[in-house]
Amino acid sequence: MSRSRLATIAVALHDVEPATFERCALIRDWLEDHGVDRVTLLVIPARDLHPLSDRRPEIATWLAECVRGGDAIAQHGFQHFQVRPSRWSLPSRPRLHSEAAEFARLDASETARALDAGRRVLKLAGIEPGGFVAPAYAYTPALRELLDSRFRWWAGSWGLYASGHPTPSPGEPWTAATRSPTLSAPAIGLGSSSLARRAISPTLLRAATLLAGETLRLDLHPRDLAAPSHMLTLDWVLRHAVPRRQPVTYDDLAAAAS
Repeated sequence: MSRSRLATIAVALHDVEPATFERCALIRDWLEDHGVDRVTLLVIPARDLHPLSDRRPEIATWLAECVRGGDAIAQHGFQHFQVRPSRWSLPSRPRLHSEAAEFARLDASETARALDAGRRVLKLAGIEPGGFVAPAYAYTPALRELLDSRFRWWAGSWGLYASGHPTPSPGEPWTAATRSPTLSAPAIGLGSSSLARRAISPTLLRAATLLAGETLRLDLHPRDLAAPSHMLTLDWVLRHAVPRRQPVTYDDLAAAAS
């Protein structure tokens, strides 16, 4: 049976950058101990406007070793925070008002500059990202229109989009009718933004694990390592999912869907 026909688990480790490097490395080793031999690493190119390899040269070496071991690299924005926060909140689009929603208030030219600057920073460090994941999964029409020409895939909160599939014309509204995910699978993880989310998200994550379809997308963050309840929940998820699912990267999923 081919990899694409197996039930799969795609683990994405978010927010890889100098300040989180030790925690990310520990989580990656922990995943390996649980049988997850393929992970998608979401790398922030310049969290404080300094290239990540200038701050921590060993990050590039570690990422290269991970790729040789089967992992995939995705560009995770440029700075990973919104430099022009909105003073108003739109209930229908809450993600665009997250502090991490880097592209929410950028126009098309500013979006292109941020994307290309991030790619240059990573390539100068010897890091070749196959795909892109927007911070907070906050996408704008301008961002979506630019991604197909720069990456092999990009991932939203509800699915993965492989480049080369039909896209709407420039300026056309981005709706389900103009572009559907190449692979439909929600990203699930643990919340920490409030006491209520921290209390209820472990139960929701366990339920989502049991109800997941062919592909289970599991999001991990460096902050999970500091929360014993999060790590216990993630341990439960992996013990239930890995024996039944083949670990894959987002690169694998995009290739299988093409």
